Amino acid sequence: MSAVAGVAGLVAIAAVTPGPNNVIVLRAASRGGVRGAWPAIVGVVLGGLVMLAVALAASDAAFAVAPGLHAVVGVAGCAYLAWLGLGMVRRAGRASDGPARGLPAVSVAGLFAFQFLNPKAWVMITTAIGAMPVGAPVWPLAVVFTAIPATCLALWAIAGAALARRLAQPRVATWADRGMGVLLIATALALVLP
Repeated sequence: MSAVAGVAGLVAIAAVTPGPNNVIVLRAASRGGVRGAWPAIVGVVLGGLVMLAVALAASDAAFAVAPGLHAVVGVAGCAYLAWLGLGMVRRAGRASDGPARGLPAVSVAGLFAFQFLNPKAWVMITTAIGAMPVGAPVWPLAVVFTAIPATCLALWAIAGAALARRLAQPRVATWADRGMGVLLIATALALVLP
């Protein structure tokens, strides 16, 4: 069970630190309250569980057949994160009636699909699988990848809802968007650079 505890620590740190999922949940909650962020939270958690199942079933077979594919997926995902971050910085302070361009729709399906482009999620899942002993039961991983991300994202939603009034002020919203954009760019760079 010590491997599960280590994986739980990794997942907790990855899930609570800023990343694309957290930014999207924070923004959704700032606009629609905690209730408005639940579709995003459910999509993230379900997407993560399906990714876990895919990664467990594949057992690195794809990367063994095409070793360069791992680097391509990582660089493409990081480039996408940086593009999202730059878009947030560029459009900071502009009024928007709909979802921000480039960000997935705040829906279960939108965030479910987004998980497969999220390099932070892939790194977390592949690291967790590598940390588990060969032949270990899968159910503890499923519990960890459900409970911890859901809890951390709910905390981000609560923060977004609590900051909603402040974020309604154009100047504060501009700086918040810029800050979140810079965090996305920093996350992408941290994942792609050794």
